[in-house]
Amino acid sequence: MSPQDSPTDHNYEDRCPIGFDGDDPAWAIAATQPRPHREVQDEVVTKKTEQTKRDFTSDRFLPVAPESLQQSGLSTAQLEALIAKFLLNTGTAIGRKIARQMCLPFGLIERVLHTMRLDQLVAIKSEGALGDYLFELTSSGIERARRYSEQTSYFGAAPVPLARYIEGAEKQSVRHETVDMERVRHAFSHLVVGQKLLRQMGEAMNMGCSLFIYGEPGNGKTTLSESINRAYSKTIWIPRAIYVGGEIVRLFDPIHHEECPLPEGHPDRERVDNRWVRIKRPTITVGGELELSDLDVATNPVTHINEASLQLKANCGTLVFDDFGRNRFRPAELLNRLIYPLENRVDALHASSGRTFRVPFDCLVVFATNLDPMALVDEAFLRRVPFSIHIEDPSEDEFRQVFHAVARELDVQFQPDQLEYLIHNHYRQANRSMRFCHPRDIIANIKNACEFRGDEPRVTNETIDSAIASMLSLRAS
Repeated sequence: MSPQDSPTDHNYEDRCPIGFDGDDPAWAIAATQPRPHREVQDEVVTKKTEQTKRDFTSDRFLPVAPESLQQSGLSTAQLEALIAKFLLNTGTAIGRKIARQMCLPFGLIERVLHTMRLDQLVAIKSEGALGDYLFELTSSGIERARRYSEQTSYFGAAPVPLARYIEGAEKQSVRHETVDMERVRHAFSHLVVGQKLLRQMGEAMNMGCSLFIYGEPGNGKTTLSESINRAYSKTIWIPRAIYVGGEIVRLFDPIHHEECPLPEGHPDRERVDNRWVRIKRPTITVGGELELSDLDVATNPVTHINEASLQLKANCGTLVFDDFGRNRFRPAELLNRLIYPLENRVDALHASSGRTFRVPFDCLVVFATNLDPMALVDEAFLRRVPFSIHIEDPSEDEFRQVFHAVARELDVQFQPDQLEYLIHNHYRQANRSMRFCHPRDIIANIKNACEFRGDEPRVTNETIDSAIASMLSLRAS
């Protein structure tokens, strides 16, 4: 039969590299339409070297590549649907390329392709290298692939069953991490943090539970919250997608997840199940832009691809609700949504199909706010958030430490007398409260003014006065 072209007139490798999973409304629509004829050149197997960012060791959990369909936790029909949609998009592909797209061993995919040939869903267009073949869909295969695409256009990495994901999440939970003072100091070593605050943060982090962090704006609540994961082991494994309740839900998100591949030469590199991706333990921060719908599965209305909720993406890491209490919904609405997951570490998500499924709720949740928690939540919720930490204004000594550190970082010269002038004239006499953010704001303002005038960046009494006068945040404090 004639080879089938992709839905557009562009070369597939240019518009659809390995890893594209069908999340494109144009493709989802085109997948159900007849396509024009175009000859497709035989493909050449190319090797791509994995780039590693850093060398990590001692993972708690290692997903091992399946050797059989049973070990994969999937059925022939599930893989058939993914392969059919992939071939519908590419027109043709060699077996090894299909296996790379599915993130499964070639031998396993080869057996599924054999079954699809017997069912007259695919045909061999030509022979390839290393005993491989170039496959294309038959007319029956095209018809079936279009039906599959109407359900969802997803044809990325084969999903991991929910039970396997739960097993991996449990083994990599922050609750298994032992946090001592040494780890806490390391986590906040880039900040100026007093002993009292270190102890409070350490106790909450060691329990792996939820906490409130509150205090005046500009004292580093967000920075502290986003540094918590530095006390835990650096990496975890998550599936690219999970299969749950008859639905495929995409979990790996390059916006929130930083991939950390095993380094070249690592003894486990060839054993890994490539449906899983090794990432930096996630920290996800959401602020006033948060909608309650972000806490449930999102389904693209055109492609019908399911996207995991924020808390599912944050599992085994930290989820920070920044500026809590300043969202477009009432705080009680968020608290009502989270009260059961916080207590039971299990969440119920809803797909667009109407299916409801239970997933782990295994992230350390931080509520960071400028408001008094007692004015935001009721006693029932406070009982489920056992730690409440007030971030106090810096002392004069802490202010000096931050000022010195920022001046070094920004390469701005100053004399000790000028720092004392700032503290005495603009804080003590002005009865102005100090904030941890003030040194950076002041020095950055001074550096900018000096560079504008063509002067060497230097702190003087005059540049201090000018900076204070021009900064509304300081004039108001």
